[in-house]
Amino acid sequence: MAEAGSLELKLQRLWNGQGSVMLRGVLVAAAGAYRGALAAREACYGAGLFSTGRLPVPVISIGNLTLGGSGKTPLTALVTAVLRELGAYPAVVSRGYGRRTRGVHVVADRDGVRLGAREAGDEPRLLAEQLPGLPVVVGESRYEAGRAAVERGADVLVLDDGFQHRTLAKDLEILAVEGREPWGNGRLFPRGVLREPLSALRRAHLVVVTNPAGPGVTQQIEWSLRREGSHAPVLSGAFRAEALREGDGRPQSPAVLSGRRVVALAGLASPAGFVATLTSLGASVVELLAFPDHHPYRETDLEQVRLSVQRSRAEWVVTTEKDWVRLRDAPGLEVPLKVLSIRLDMGTGRPALVDALARTLRSKAAGRTHP
Repeated sequence: MAEAGSLELKLQRLWNGQGSVMLRGVLVAAAGAYRGALAAREACYGAGLFSTGRLPVPVISIGNLTLGGSGKTPLTALVTAVLRELGAYPAVVSRGYGRRTRGVHVVADRDGVRLGAREAGDEPRLLAEQLPGLPVVVGESRYEAGRAAVERGADVLVLDDGFQHRTLAKDLEILAVEGREPWGNGRLFPRGVLREPLSALRRAHLVVVTNPAGPGVTQQIEWSLRREGSHAPVLSGAFRAEALREGDGRPQSPAVLSGRRVVALAGLASPAGFVATLTSLGASVVELLAFPDHHPYRETDLEQVRLSVQRSRAEWVVTTEKDWVRLRDAPGLEVPLKVLSIRLDMGTGRPALVDALARTLRSKAAGRTHP
């Protein structure tokens, strides 16, 4: 199984103990400086030097403690859909990582999708397609982007990747935790995958473990939270393959992957989960072409894909929805390309999630904030 090289993949090897001892030492020193910067930022907020604004609607944050790969975007889509089922008119607010624009931009509203992946970022564009008729707004300042969403009628905001964001006051903090390697190597960036020390778990009101490898994983994560002083309830959800499409074509059953030789194409922080999903559907993944998260595909990248298909004699290239919103704008691939749609299924934990969201809506309406 082959992988396309990238800085992210090289860092992952260093995080796993491979590579130069000297370089790992440099990363340890950089992680110490990063920890100091986090402490200084926290002190500035505590002293009132940095301000946090509040909007007149409930604000629900979906985030994580690690660098990518925890299922934030599927969880954001699920939470937003549940809020709509509860009778609210939610909007998604995102930074729009990887976009070529700056400032506040409306990606989608009641009238449809307005911006492509290059202007909006791949995740906001994907959420706009999955949540038709709902506002999706991007902006470096979540407060300003949130205000724009409220002006368009939103009565509750869902922050995509908002756990570390402080410019906007939040009423419910939902933390997504990846169920295979929840804390990576347990070290702070750039020596590891942690965005913050584990003590930040105390800020979470609700934790959702995505794709736990076994029933004991959720319990182990719960022990980690209790050790750090967090009393947040812990739920779990699994990714389910929903459909397979050729580009934007008509959906097929994912079962058609069974017995097929495929090349997996993924620009994700954690492509191993995508490969595991394809394998669980019976596909034979003959090569993995892994690119950096949010990677803008170019002709040279697509040439790698074509060569991979020829070399491995694969029948199809299979990619993710998130990658497809970027591949649409790339030059023609000229190989059979399938897009696998995946959704987060909360199973028996769904009622608890719905209850937490409903209580947040009621508490805000009564003029109270989440404890």
